[in-house]
Amino acid sequence: MATIIYIAGLVLAVLAVIDIIKKPISMVGKVICSVIVLCTSWLGLAVYYLYAKNHITDWFK
Repeated sequence: MATIIYIAGLVLAVLAVIDIIKKPISMVGKVICSVIVLCTSWLGLAVYYLYAKNHITDWFK
């Protein structure tokens, strides 16, 4: 069961990073957001998908 949760988190993290890379923001912003999402595990994924996904372009203009 733990392996399934780990793989789900890994897949969601990769999808979040791919989504961040596609955003029209600076390279520094992409690196910062990607590192934060990858380092904070499930909490970072939750914050990204529930809030930051729609606001990230405003933060890194």
